Amino acid sequence: MPKTYDTAGPSTAVRVLDHPARAALTGPHARFAERRGRILRYPVDVSPWLALPEEPTADDWADLAALAGPGAEIELPAFQGRVPDDWEITFHVDGVQLVDAGLTTAPDPEAVRLGPADVPEMLALVARTRPGPFLPRTVELGTYLGIRRDGVLVAMAGERLRPPGWTEISAVCTDPALRGEGLATRLIRAVAHGIRERGDTPFLHTGAGNTGAIRLYESLGFRRRRTTVFRGARVPEYVPEGRASTLSRG
Repeated sequence: MPKTYDTAGPSTAVRVLDHPARAALTGPHARFAERRGRILRYPVDVSPWLALPEEPTADDWADLAALAGPGAEIELPAFQGRVPDDWEITFHVDGVQLVDAGLTTAPDPEAVRLGPADVPEMLALVARTRPGPFLPRTVELGTYLGIRRDGVLVAMAGERLRPPGWTEISAVCTDPALRGEGLATRLIRAVAHGIRERGDTPFLHTGAGNTGAIRLYESLGFRRRRTTVFRGARVPEYVPEGRASTLSRG
């Protein structure tokens, strides 16, 4: 079971973060949603996040398998239920979810808005720094800001999941040669400033073992809200037909 920490704000407002992908895909990000039966997911070139029911049935797993395809590896972020015995677990990482509990925000004069034309550079920076999944169309999910030095993108951060009333800060990364200059802190505050300006509250996820990042986030004013997991699983090569259902978008 996930461990939940005390946090500010009404519990009914915070509870939406228990299932952030489902809340986002049925809310502000509904235009991205691919649906089959009770399964919701982002397009595979946008984000690996998907939404399973809390207690998936055999039909739900069959629908997910049909979406992914036989033998495909998928990510099951934040899903802490049981995976079918014939689905191979490919990785398991404990994580934490943190929420804004007093973050100081401010725009940054050096930060520039990043868009589709910047994706090759963004992907190259992600490959050097490995902050977590960032895909060719992730930039469409929200505002991404970057800092350049001598024309080269050296740091970035942006917005990913958007449950109603909340926005996740993600892809926080700095080129190894410039770490220690506070670029990540500046970008987190700048992205959070935009989130606050439209009336949302920032939150984020990170690995439980990423103690340096957790210390940074807590020093900035984030508070741990709950534990979570990030898992990967491989669809069986042979999947029997599930109940009749069709893939829909939006």
